[in-house]
Amino acid sequence: MMQQLKLSAGLAGSLVAILVLAAAFVTTTSARAVEVQTITSPGGIKAWLVEDHTIPLVTMRFAFAGGSASDPEDKEGMAHFLSGMLDEGAGDLPSKDFQKIERDLAMKMSFDAGRDRFYGTFQTLTKTRKESFALLALALNAPRFDKEPFERVRQQIILGLKSDEQNPNTIASRSWMKLAFGDHPYSRSSQGTSKGVEAMAPEDMHALTKRLFTRGGLKVAVVGDIDAETLGVLLDETFGSLPEKLLMEPVGEASVSKTPAVRVIERDIPQSVIQFGHAGLKRRDEDFIPAFIMNYVLGGGGFGSRLTEEIREKRGLTYSVYSYLSPLDHGAVFIGGAATQNKRADETISLIRSELARMAEHGPTKKELAEAKTYLTGSYPLRFDTSSKIAGQLLAIQVDDLGLDYIDTRNAKVEAVTLEDVKRVAKRLLKPGELIITVVGKPGALKSIKPAGG
Repeated sequence: MMQQLKLSAGLAGSLVAILVLAAAFVTTTSARAVEVQTITSPGGIKAWLVEDHTIPLVTMRFAFAGGSASDPEDKEGMAHFLSGMLDEGAGDLPSKDFQKIERDLAMKMSFDAGRDRFYGTFQTLTKTRKESFALLALALNAPRFDKEPFERVRQQIILGLKSDEQNPNTIASRSWMKLAFGDHPYSRSSQGTSKGVEAMAPEDMHALTKRLFTRGGLKVAVVGDIDAETLGVLLDETFGSLPEKLLMEPVGEASVSKTPAVRVIERDIPQSVIQFGHAGLKRRDEDFIPAFIMNYVLGGGGFGSRLTEEIREKRGLTYSVYSYLSPLDHGAVFIGGAATQNKRADETISLIRSELARMAEHGPTKKELAEAKTYLTGSYPLRFDTSSKIAGQLLAIQVDDLGLDYIDTRNAKVEAVTLEDVKRVAKRLLKPGELIITVVGKPGALKSIKPAGG
């Protein structure tokens, strides 16, 4: 493999020029229609492809079923640890040689562990795509996990975890997830714990790759200068040797707590960081799009949202307040956050609760709904203005099982939502009486709420 991946001196010497060229090639025309092909490689690997031969660049996004929610209880953070190890040597290439070839090819390869899936991002110039795909194949099929890079990455993760222990936003989020999900794996941090990371060994990583990297749990999206036949061959060379069947242990359904709770974590900081929320809607729920529109009006629309208007603009209580829907595979939540002066934390929480109650009771106005639809439909093409964004959108549509035609039908689905739909969904979704709230700081007395403990 070392011989296969060895570059000519001329190509290696022109690295700077290639990097500049690659950066220039990222942007594509958003107005251009996205024509998606569904392809199946000779070996049976399925992928979605958008051909664009105007630029010599290929972008691929892919995902394997299984993520941090499948980490063993005593080794939390294993999937996250793995995401940092896959460019640290593979096959007969130790870490430095592997990364030198990666740089010389001017390719990009990165990995990320979500709660339900393990994601990969890959980009290569057309002229070096065979060598670049071969390097990716090596990373997935024959990672090394040598002692020196393994310990180096371990220490980097532990340092990050120690930093997170002092980050009020991270503290608020992790505490909220524990209150919401109880003993379910979703309550654990994707990054893990120092104890869990310390307990891991290279053989754990080898075992995880055997379970995680399978064709049965694989979704692939490709955009760029490549045709279906060429891509099919490269997909087989990259993924074809992986086990066929999904081998990860299934994750059970989560039950989001409906018991209202407030947890105060005292820290000697000038502001209180607040996270709030309760159960949400899964992505495949028939009410998800009306809920998405409703949330845009409530807290997802930035400076135009109700929460921002009432809490920031009218009263100057916070710089930022927001809300969003987080639909996980085995449980869904509605989450929001804000930060404010300690002495005004109670006032801020009361306003958040009252705005949720007002939306639940009355829904948005006709004008708010119209403006939300205009923005959400008008901004949708911006999700497709680079090859990386297109690949990301195609992958997300596959993962959520929304159908090949979703790109064409999505705006029509938004337009079809009526004011009555949004009012009904607001009443169904928003439950101010079931709010789970975490506060990190020194908020003083929260008069209207009984804390759940620190």
